[in-house]
Amino acid sequence: MSEWKARRFWKAADVAEADQGYTVHLDGRPVKTPAKAALILPSQALAQRIAAEWDALEEAIDPTLMPFTRTANSAIDKVAVQKPEVAEMLAEYGDADLLCYRADAPVELVQRQAAAWDPMLDWAAQHLGARLQPRTGVIHESQDPEAVAALASRVHDMNAFELAAFHDLVSLTGSLVLGFAAFLDAAPTLNIWNVSRIDETWQEEQWGADEEAQAVAETKKVAFLHAKSFLNLLQD
Repeated sequence: MSEWKARRFWKAADVAEADQGYTVHLDGRPVKTPAKAALILPSQALAQRIAAEWDALEEAIDPTLMPFTRTANSAIDKVAVQKPEVAEMLAEYGDADLLCYRADAPVELVQRQAAAWDPMLDWAAQHLGARLQPRTGVIHESQDPEAVAALASRVHDMNAFELAAFHDLVSLTGSLVLGFAAFLDAAPTLNIWNVSRIDETWQEEQWGADEEAQAVAETKKVAFLHAKSFLNLLQD
């Protein structure tokens, strides 16, 4: 039995001003989140993008075609109600950052990791006030508590909408530093994604590409790029 989907019932989606931001109206009726909260958005640009998603639907309401609506719903229904916990969960990546765990061989991979990851750690030291140290191997070694705290403070300063997108920047790369690099435009977003894929790219070069793994990686890349686009709309 196929899953029932709500059908399109509106003629037009429009942006409207609301208390503390903007919202989207469907034929004059405000959109609600899945938890029935008001969809109050912090920027007009984000509201316009979400309205365009609703306008683009032809028949049924399909969340898979509405990534900006989904992220906004997540910010309101999930992140805002447990913001300290979400921020702390992301901040913990700082003590186990992908960029700090290096291969000991072969030398070509060691050099490739250093060439791509050392500049990112240097950037974090200069711009985030947090010097993280690389280790050889995968066994966890704690970082300098002051560096971890500096990163954590910046995460906790984010609002719920920023955190909702930042979550994907960090979790998809396994790196708090790369999450901040994307968030703060330290490099082109696609370049940052590729930096997070050094190990996977190396494996493909040695053993050949796996179609299923490539499909998963492409899905993650799209989600990563979407998260950055969502953050950009918050600033417009």
